[in-house]
Amino acid sequence: MSNFKSLVSGVGNLSKTTKYYDDWSENYDATLKLWNYQAPKKSIKFLIEKINIKPKNILDLACGTGLFGAELKKVYPKSHIYGSDISKKSLKISSGKKIYKKLQIKNFEQLHHYKIKFDLISLIGSMTYCKNFDKFFANINKNIKEKGFVIFTHRIDLWDKQDFLSILKKHQKSLKINKISRPVNYLPLNKDFKNKIKIKIVLLQKY
Repeated sequence: MSNFKSLVSGVGNLSKTTKYYDDWSENYDATLKLWNYQAPKKSIKFLIEKINIKPKNILDLACGTGLFGAELKKVYPKSHIYGSDISKKSLKISSGKKIYKKLQIKNFEQLHHYKIKFDLISLIGSMTYCKNFDKFFANINKNIKEKGFVIFTHRIDLWDKQDFLSILKKHQKSLKINKISRPVNYLPLNKDFKNKIKIKIVLLQKY
Protein backbone atom coordinates (compact mmCIF):
# COMPACT_ATOMS: atom_id res chain seq x y z
CA MET A 1 0.00 0.00 0.00
CA SER A 2 1.24 3.47 -0.84
CA ASN A 3 1.90 6.01 1.88
CA PHE A 4 -0.93 8.54 2.08
CA LYS A 5 -0.93 11.74 4.02
CA SER A 6 -3.72 12.36 6.52
CA LEU A 7 -7.14 12.95 5.01
CA VAL A 8 -8.38 14.77 8.11
CA SER A 9 -7.69 18.21 6.67
CA GLY A 10 -8.77 17.24 3.14
CA VAL A 11 -6.49 17.22 0.11
CA GLY A 12 -6.57 20.70 -1.38
CA ASN A 13 -8.16 22.39 -4.37
CA LEU A 14 -10.08 20.58 -7.09
CA SER A 15 -7.08 19.82 -9.29
CA LYS A 16 -5.04 18.50 -6.35
CA THR A 17 -7.96 16.38 -5.17
CA THR A 18 -8.49 14.99 -8.66
CA LYS A 19 -4.82 14.01 -8.99
CA TYR A 20 -4.80 12.56 -5.48
CA TYR A 21 -7.70 10.21 -6.19
CA ASP A 22 -6.44 9.36 -9.67
CA ASP A 23 -3.11 8.32 -8.12
CA TRP A 24 -4.86 6.40 -5.34
CA SER A 25 -7.48 4.68 -7.51
CA GLU A 26 -5.72 1.33 -8.03
CA ASN A 27 -5.14 0.83 -4.30
CA TYR A 28 -8.23 2.65 -3.06
CA ASP A 29 -10.51 -0.33 -2.40
CA ALA A 30 -7.76 -2.31 -0.67
CA THR A 31 -6.76 0.65 1.49
CA LEU A 32 -10.32 1.39 2.56
CA LYS A 33 -10.78 -2.26 3.45
CA LEU A 34 -7.69 -2.12 5.68
CA TRP A 35 -9.10 1.00 7.36
CA ASN A 36 -12.45 -0.76 7.89
CA TYR A 37 -14.30 1.94 5.96
CA GLN A 38 -17.88 1.66 7.20
CA ALA A 39 -19.81 4.48 5.51
CA PRO A 40 -21.23 2.47 2.55
CA LYS A 41 -22.60 -0.45 4.57
CA LYS A 42 -23.90 1.71 7.42
CA SER A 43 -25.48 4.17 4.98
CA ILE A 44 -27.31 1.46 3.03
CA LYS A 45 -28.55 -0.10 6.28
CA PHE A 46 -29.78 3.31 7.45
CA LEU A 47 -31.46 3.91 4.08
CA ILE A 48 -33.42 0.67 3.86
CA GLU A 49 -34.56 1.06 7.47
CA LYS A 50 -35.96 4.55 6.77
CA ILE A 51 -37.54 4.32 3.31
CA ASN A 52 -39.93 1.75 1.86
CA ILE A 53 -39.62 2.59 -1.83
CA LYS A 54 -37.64 0.79 -4.49
CA PRO A 55 -36.01 3.62 -6.45
CA LYS A 56 -36.14 3.25 -10.22
CA ASN A 57 -33.35 5.74 -10.91
CA ILE A 58 -30.44 6.55 -8.57
CA LEU A 59 -27.67 9.14 -8.90
CA ASP A 60 -24.51 8.32 -6.93
CA LEU A 61 -22.48 11.54 -6.68
CA ALA A 62 -18.72 11.27 -6.02
CA CYS A 63 -19.14 7.58 -6.70
CA GLY A 64 -15.39 6.89 -6.87
CA THR A 65 -14.61 3.23 -7.44
CA GLY A 66 -18.21 2.23 -6.75
CA LEU A 67 -18.13 1.18 -3.09
CA PHE A 68 -21.56 2.63 -2.28
CA GLY A 69 -22.84 1.79 -5.74
CA ALA A 70 -22.11 -1.87 -5.00
CA GLU A 71 -24.21 -1.69 -1.84
CA LEU A 72 -27.04 -0.02 -3.76
CA LYS A 73 -26.93 -2.75 -6.39
CA LYS A 74 -27.27 -5.45 -3.74
CA VAL A 75 -30.52 -4.08 -2.33
CA TYR A 76 -31.90 -2.48 -5.52
CA PRO A 77 -30.76 -4.86 -8.29
CA LYS A 78 -33.35 -3.59 -10.77
CA SER A 79 -32.57 0.09 -10.28
CA HIS A 80 -30.77 2.15 -12.89
CA ILE A 81 -27.74 3.65 -11.10
CA TYR A 82 -25.91 6.62 -12.57
CA GLY A 83 -22.59 7.87 -11.19
CA SER A 84 -20.26 10.84 -11.36
CA ASP A 85 -16.83 11.62 -9.96
CA ILE A 86 -13.88 13.95 -10.58
CA SER A 87 -11.41 11.06 -10.90
CA LYS A 88 -11.29 9.53 -14.37
CA LYS A 89 -9.19 6.60 -13.15
CA SER A 90 -11.64 5.83 -10.33
CA LEU A 91 -14.51 5.85 -12.83
CA LYS A 92 -12.62 3.38 -15.01
CA ILE A 93 -12.47 0.99 -12.05
CA SER A 94 -16.14 1.48 -11.15
CA SER A 95 -17.09 0.94 -14.80
CA GLY A 96 -15.47 -2.49 -14.68
CA LYS A 97 -17.73 -3.49 -11.79
CA LYS A 98 -20.85 -3.28 -14.00
CA ILE A 99 -22.81 -1.29 -11.40
CA TYR A 100 -23.65 1.89 -13.27
CA LYS A 101 -25.87 2.53 -16.26
CA LYS A 102 -23.92 5.71 -17.06
CA LEU A 103 -20.85 7.46 -15.63
CA GLN A 104 -19.56 10.97 -16.13
CA ILE A 105 -16.58 13.01 -14.96
CA LYS A 106 -17.98 15.82 -12.84
CA ASN A 107 -17.58 17.57 -9.51
CA PHE A 108 -20.66 16.97 -7.35
CA GLU A 109 -21.22 20.72 -6.96
CA GLN A 110 -21.54 21.16 -10.73
CA LEU A 111 -25.01 21.01 -12.25
CA HIS A 112 -25.65 17.58 -13.71
CA HIS A 113 -27.91 17.48 -16.76
CA TYR A 114 -30.13 14.44 -17.20
CA LYS A 115 -33.40 13.94 -19.03
CA ILE A 116 -34.76 12.05 -16.04
CA LYS A 117 -35.35 12.93 -12.41
CA PHE A 118 -33.96 10.65 -9.73
CA ASP A 119 -35.80 8.84 -6.94
CA LEU A 120 -32.62 8.77 -4.85
CA ILE A 121 -29.40 10.79 -4.87
CA SER A 122 -26.41 9.80 -2.73
CA LEU A 123 -23.15 11.41 -1.65
CA ILE A 124 -21.28 9.02 0.65
CA GLY A 125 -17.92 9.93 2.17
CA SER A 126 -17.31 13.11 0.17
CA MET A 127 -19.11 16.04 1.82
CA THR A 128 -15.69 16.93 3.26
CA TYR A 129 -14.82 18.37 -0.15
CA CYS A 130 -17.89 20.57 -0.55
CA LYS A 131 -16.80 24.20 -1.03
CA ASN A 132 -20.20 25.68 -1.87
CA PHE A 133 -23.25 24.15 -0.22
CA ASP A 134 -25.65 26.33 -2.20
CA LYS A 135 -24.29 24.88 -5.46
CA PHE A 136 -24.51 21.36 -4.08
CA PHE A 137 -28.13 21.73 -3.05
CA ALA A 138 -28.98 23.47 -6.35
CA ASN A 139 -27.62 20.38 -8.14
CA ILE A 140 -29.72 18.14 -5.91
CA ASN A 141 -32.89 20.16 -6.46
CA LYS A 142 -32.45 20.16 -10.22
CA ASN A 143 -32.13 16.39 -10.43
CA ILE A 144 -34.30 14.98 -7.65
CA LYS A 145 -37.85 13.80 -8.21
CA GLU A 146 -40.69 15.19 -6.10
CA LYS A 147 -40.80 13.15 -2.88
CA GLY A 148 -37.43 11.67 -3.82
CA PHE A 149 -34.73 11.05 -1.21
CA VAL A 150 -31.18 12.31 -0.69
CA ILE A 151 -28.72 10.42 1.50
CA PHE A 152 -25.25 11.62 2.45
CA THR A 153 -22.67 11.41 5.21
CA HIS A 154 -20.76 14.20 6.90
CA ARG A 155 -17.97 14.21 9.45
CA ILE A 156 -19.01 15.38 12.90
CA ASP A 157 -15.94 17.59 13.41
CA LEU A 158 -16.82 19.51 10.23
CA TRP A 159 -20.53 19.44 11.05
CA ASP A 160 -19.85 21.32 14.28
CA LYS A 161 -17.33 23.70 12.74
CA GLN A 162 -19.65 24.60 9.85
CA ASP A 163 -22.83 24.72 11.97
CA PHE A 164 -24.11 22.28 9.38
CA LEU A 165 -27.57 21.90 10.89
CA SER A 166 -28.17 25.57 10.08
CA ILE A 167 -27.11 24.89 6.48
CA LEU A 168 -29.64 22.07 6.25
CA LYS A 169 -32.38 24.24 7.74
CA LYS A 170 -31.59 26.96 5.19
CA HIS A 171 -32.58 24.55 2.43
CA GLN A 172 -35.64 23.10 4.15
CA LYS A 173 -38.04 24.92 1.83
CA SER A 174 -37.25 22.33 -0.82
CA LEU A 175 -35.53 19.50 1.06
CA LYS A 176 -36.95 18.53 4.42
CA ILE A 177 -34.85 16.76 7.02
CA ASN A 178 -36.19 13.21 7.23
CA LYS A 179 -33.69 11.56 9.57
CA ILE A 180 -30.21 12.19 10.98
CA SER A 181 -28.31 9.25 12.45
CA ARG A 182 -26.43 9.12 15.69
CA PRO A 183 -22.63 9.42 15.32
CA VAL A 184 -21.14 6.29 13.74
CA ASN A 185 -17.58 5.15 13.11
CA TYR A 186 -16.05 6.15 9.79
CA LEU A 187 -12.48 4.86 9.43
CA PRO A 188 -11.84 3.14 12.77
CA LEU A 189 -8.58 1.46 11.70
CA ASN A 190 -7.07 4.62 10.19
CA LYS A 191 -4.57 6.10 12.65
CA ASP A 192 -5.82 9.67 12.16
CA PHE A 193 -9.54 8.94 12.37
CA LYS A 194 -9.89 5.91 14.67
CA ASN A 195 -12.91 6.45 16.93
CA LYS A 196 -12.36 10.18 17.40
CA ILE A 197 -13.72 11.34 14.02
CA LYS A 198 -17.15 9.93 13.30
CA ILE A 199 -19.88 10.70 10.80
CA LYS A 200 -23.62 11.32 10.74
CA ILE A 201 -25.81 9.90 8.02
CA VAL A 202 -28.45 12.32 6.76
CA LEU A 203 -31.65 11.52 4.89
CA LEU A 204 -33.52 14.37 3.18
CA GLN A 205 -36.70 14.30 1.14
CA LYS A 206 -37.82 16.58 -1.67
CA TYR A 207 -41.11 18.40 -1.02
